[in-house]
Amino acid sequence: MRYTSFFMGLLFLFAGAYVVNAETKTAKADLVNSKGENVGVATLIEGKDGVRIALQVYNLSPGLHGFHIHAVGKCELPDFKSAGGHFNPYEKHHGLKNPEGLHAGDMTNVLVEPDGTASVVLHAPLVTFAAGKNSLFQPDGTALVIHAVADDQTSDPSGNSGERIACGVITK
Repeated sequence: MRYTSFFMGLLFLFAGAYVVNAETKTAKADLVNSKGENVGVATLIEGKDGVRIALQVYNLSPGLHGFHIHAVGKCELPDFKSAGGHFNPYEKHHGLKNPEGLHAGDMTNVLVEPDGTASVVLHAPLVTFAAGKNSLFQPDGTALVIHAVADDQTSDPSGNSGERIACGVITK
């Protein structure tokens, strides 16, 4: 990957609040587009305050894109509807700005640069790798999904973020 050294630098920076050692719990997701082409990778690291997601994507359309953790670990082409809805173990409403709560899988929008790339670190405070209803390792798995347009952070159930344009199953 042409951005590997930059991505590793980001990973080092975002992991700074975590002790990265042999016991550190990590996971990953390789993201593909609707044609099955690889368009990125996410590295997930569990900490005391949730999970950090270092996301590196390329060959996407520039602009803001909705980004979520979805409830099913399937990324079937071409529309990724197999990934189900947003991961929502607490049965809340959608959106970071929703006064009635948010889905555990609701994340901030991702800004893709004019060259089609994005390198960001996101925080998912309501999920864990450990067993339980908010675990990313449910029997049906979970997935990361990038949407065509920005999430408005309030509309139920998905923030009007449009089609699913990239998907990756979260694996250990």
